[in-house]
Amino acid sequence: MPADWALEIMHKAPYITVSFTRPDGTAYGVPLSLASTNGEVWYFHCALEGEKLDAIAAHPEVCLSAVTKCAPTIGPKDGSFTLQYRSAIAFGRAELVTDETEKIEALRIISQRFLPQHMDAFDDAIRRSLHRTAVVRITLTLVPTGKRKQYDKDGEEMKYGRME
Repeated sequence: MPADWALEIMHKAPYITVSFTRPDGTAYGVPLSLASTNGEVWYFHCALEGEKLDAIAAHPEVCLSAVTKCAPTIGPKDGSFTLQYRSAIAFGRAELVTDETEKIEALRIISQRFLPQHMDAFDDAIRRSLHRTAVVRITLTLVPTGKRKQYDKDGEEMKYGRME
């Protein structure tokens, strides 16, 4: 599926799993609440110390994966047990945001995505917790790609980018 379709999946996914490489070379993946305004730069927040930041310091390259519309199903034509889904994968470079203005704007983007109905409390929350919150910027280094398994109304699997 094309990059714009994959970006739509990433914007709609309730969370995106980010895979890191720990300093000792072992893998570490964790689902996070990421947000972006342009699809090229993604943000998440975390504690000021921990495995994510240790991994980023050692190996800033990350992989993002997102899944939506995931549903076990029976293949309409052959009765096979399968899974319908829409997914996206992207690769990027993660770094700690050090500029306070960017950090606040990133937290605003995250809050707007996940708690838009509570934005009136945003400024108070920033005053209370900015000093104990880290923000990480992930800049995509490759355009995202997407994949799906989906059936049309006639029970035919839609392949090779065929849309509904």
